[in-house]
Amino acid sequence: MTDNQKNINEGAVSYPELLSVSPSPHIKNPDTTQSIMLRVIIALLPACMWGVYSFGLRAAEILVICVASSVLFEWLFQKIMKRKNTVADFSAALTGLLIGMNLPAAAPLWLGVAGSLFAIVVVKGLFGGIGKNIVNPALAARVFMFAWPAEMGLFTKAGERINDLSVTFTGADAIAGATPLASLDAGVLPEDVTLFDMILGNTGGCIGEVSSVLLILGGIYLLFTKVITWHIPVAFIGTVAVLTFAFPIGTVSVTDFMLSSIFSGGLMLGAIFMATDYVTSPVTAKGQLIYGIGCGLITVFIRYFGGYLEGVSFAILIMNLLSGYIDKVTMPKRFGGGKS
Repeated sequence: MTDNQKNINEGAVSYPELLSVSPSPHIKNPDTTQSIMLRVIIALLPACMWGVYSFGLRAAEILVICVASSVLFEWLFQKIMKRKNTVADFSAALTGLLIGMNLPAAAPLWLGVAGSLFAIVVVKGLFGGIGKNIVNPALAARVFMFAWPAEMGLFTKAGERINDLSVTFTGADAIAGATPLASLDAGVLPEDVTLFDMILGNTGGCIGEVSSVLLILGGIYLLFTKVITWHIPVAFIGTVAVLTFAFPIGTVSVTDFMLSSIFSGGLMLGAIFMATDYVTSPVTAKGQLIYGIGCGLITVFIRYFGGYLEGVSFAILIMNLLSGYIDKVTMPKRFGGGKS
């Protein structure tokens, strides 16, 4: 009898020295947090550049300040808490970029700094850092910034570029026209904006949400690089399409109302880049479909019945809180496992 056989019979199993035993999962992937975040940033750059082209240098200033302040707050918080510095993983930079993209070009610069502080310190840092936040930091920051509704509503028309970086706007001199969602809420199509304008980005709105075609292009890149899957964006956008087609408002053509609802507001930015956040969305394919449908249902409900025209941010945040429960009911049963 060999030594190994003897050990087995005695209840003690010995392994060769070169065999390393560790808990699952055993599948390795070359992707890192840094590489994933960098790909998402790359996917967002075309829409960011369009926002700068459309709204002027002020848009670039807001984006830079939001990214810089988010990175600074991350570094300071980690330093104060004596934690490992995580600035190099680009998660803070991505959060800052998304916050900037969710601001109008005429918004005051301090608002982006306040949003970055709330996202990095309150939503992310106090919950333990990346991977432990229960809601999307950038979306939570956007909702937080609605504490200043007048500043969040300083929209300018696309093409009316703001190149004076020192100017301070007020509601009287910054609002040049209603966004397409305001017209749709009244049951009419925008008078000076066509569907093609909404798709391309020749319309008013936040810096990074206006060009649907470039956001979709970025989403295709993320699908191709396997950063995201199709389940959440398709379920989210598809649900909004079905509901707005089935229940149009006013006397607008059903098809026009549905297409305008899809390509206006922050739907594309939210569905492709924010609802798909790894930390706050379900991990199973079935769960992601349920999650996306829920986001679509709540978005349309808020747009139709809420006092605020845009329901994307609130819809995603609500579903963020339900993500864990969705995973619990959709997680496949372990092979050989009993009832949980």
